[in-house]
Amino acid sequence: MATTHPEAHTSTHPATMVEDDIVTSVTGRRWLAVTRIATGFIFLWAFVDKTFGLHYATGAAVAEGDPSLAWVDGGTPSQGFMQFATVGPYQDAFVSAAGAWTDWLFMLGLLGIGVAVMLGVGLRISAVAGSVMMALMWVAEWPLLQGSNNPVVDYHVIYALVLVVSAVLLAGDTWGLGRRWARTRAVQRFPWLR
Repeated sequence: MATTHPEAHTSTHPATMVEDDIVTSVTGRRWLAVTRIATGFIFLWAFVDKTFGLHYATGAAVAEGDPSLAWVDGGTPSQGFMQFATVGPYQDAFVSAAGAWTDWLFMLGLLGIGVAVMLGVGLRISAVAGSVMMALMWVAEWPLLQGSNNPVVDYHVIYALVLVVSAVLLAGDTWGLGRRWARTRAVQRFPWLR
């Protein structure tokens, strides 16, 4: 069943809709919703893995002798990365900034972005916060020196682009709570919360 907005109208082709000058297919909106949910799950999974030490993203560190990197067991989800994995011209800035506050900011960011994107609410805020997080991680890893497959456009850039596209195209309205969220008093008063 097609997900449309109350103010949307059908174009001459039954499989498309037009809203705010955005023409998109129903099938396209569904695939965008799948992409949004999958991207939100990437952020949420990173939070869960780092919180409880499930050893997926932290497997290499576990193999090197650290039995538990779980945040709940005193692990430091951002500090190790910032102190030992950063490279490039901003390495010293990341090393000196690492602290408990970066752990909290990083983990709350992962949780908030993951939940919001999966639910389809607050996508504008999530797009900004997630893009900033991805840009900082790109700068910290400085792929220009890493000899990666593509030193400019890596997964950080792709995740940021998915977040932005999801926000711009109101991806939370399909298979999410975006339309319901848009009708809340807070979003009506402050549309940037959309």
